[in-house]
Amino acid sequence: MNLDKYRREHADIIRHVQELKKLTALGIAGQAAAIAREVIAMSSVIKLHLSVEDRFLYPALQEAGAALAAKGRQYQEEMADIAAQYGRFSRQWNDAQRIAEQPEGFRADANRVLKILFDRISRENRDFYPLIEAT
Repeated sequence: MNLDKYRREHADIIRHVQELKKLTALGIAGQAAAIAREVIAMSSVIKLHLSVEDRFLYPALQEAGAALAAKGRQYQEEMADIAAQYGRFSRQWNDAQRIAEQPEGFRADANRVLKILFDRISRENRDFYPLIEAT
C-alpha cells in the first residue's frame, strides 16, 4: 500500500502547527487574525485527511489480515477522540476576536491539543505506516 499521500498530508499539518508556533511567538493578540486563518486552513487539511483515512485506509486494513485489521481499528478508535478534541479546539479558536480576547486560553488549548496531534502523527509515521508497508 502506498502511503505517500498520507505522509504529505502529515507534513502539511506539521507545517501548519509550526506556523501557529511562529505566530504565537510573535504575540497572540497581535497575530489573532493570522492565527485564526491558520487554524481554519489546518482544519481543512485535517478534515480531508481523516475522511480519506476513514474511507480508504482503514477499510483496506480490514482486508489485510487479523493483526493489521486489529491495529487499524485501534488507531481509528484512538483518532476518534483526538479528532473530537481537535474539532472543539478549531471551533473555539477560529475567530480572531476570541483569540485576541483570550490569548492565554488559546495558548493553553493549542499547547495541549497540538501536542496530542503532533504525537499522533509522529507515531503513525514512525510505527503504523512502516507496519502497513511491511505487510
